[in-house]
Amino acid sequence: MNQLIREIIDAVGEVLLGKEKQVKLALTCLFAKGHLLIEDLPGMGKTTLSQCLAQVLGLSHERVQFTSDLLPADILGVSIFDRESNRFEFHSGPVFTQVLLADEINRTTPKTQSALLEAMEERQVTVEGETRALPQPFFVIATQNPLTQAGTYPLPESQLDRFLMRISLGYPDRASERQLFNGVDPRARLKDFKPRITLEQLEAIQDKVNEVKATDQLLDYLQRVVDFTRADSSFTWGLSPRGAIALLRAAKAWALIHNRTHVVPEDLQMVMPCVVAHRVKGAHTFSKDVNASQDNALVAHIIEHVDVVKAA
Repeated sequence: MNQLIREIIDAVGEVLLGKEKQVKLALTCLFAKGHLLIEDLPGMGKTTLSQCLAQVLGLSHERVQFTSDLLPADILGVSIFDRESNRFEFHSGPVFTQVLLADEINRTTPKTQSALLEAMEERQVTVEGETRALPQPFFVIATQNPLTQAGTYPLPESQLDRFLMRISLGYPDRASERQLFNGVDPRARLKDFKPRITLEQLEAIQDKVNEVKATDQLLDYLQRVVDFTRADSSFTWGLSPRGAIALLRAAKAWALIHNRTHVVPEDLQMVMPCVVAHRVKGAHTFSKDVNASQDNALVAHIIEHVDVVKAA
């Protein structure tokens, strides 16, 4: 299984140059059955990552460009009256896919953003009183531009909480960018990509995440982290029970990717910035406006002040 995961990482790395850590984090999110939010400037490869993952994993892929005039029906679908059959027929929207790219999700209104809430949490949508199941797996990759840019709406906390992880791709390193200058656009290779994994193998990996062990000592550390976010004066609000479970699940998936059958504290610390930062709100100098560095400082504050081993 580890060899299979390695092949997926290497395949995506052929297109998304120099971003192995971010690719691993995206796979961690998928293997943990979560959804991924990518916050970055335009042109950093957010869309390319979603397309490449879908291609390598052999999953169906749809993209929705979120704009200010987008309506919930544009995502979920709508019933249209058919004169021949004398009845309404449901025309499914792009949400009925396995990998949904919600591109620039914060450029649409909160009403349209909320259309994804049920889909992301329940893996189903209710349209006109009828509930319809979504394909499995169902993986939302949403991208958003920094809120300092014009024409953006902040995601409500309920929407943010639906994302297991939030990552940023960042600028490429000099060597990777030089490859882009000298070579063919790596995205051109996408059309030639073959799936490296079957749906059954992907489901087996997701099931394997649940088998990764967490010792009582590790759970004690996790609980101290959660308690710290709720009690320390640097936080306006702390991590919810759902957020704590998400942190553990992501750490298990990260451990599995690195061929471990148990979680170590470093696994929790590695995924903590991606899982915790968008779920808690800082106070004072850790004000959570739109500054990612503040979020990183808040997580660093947790890691620094919460002991891995409980003091005697």
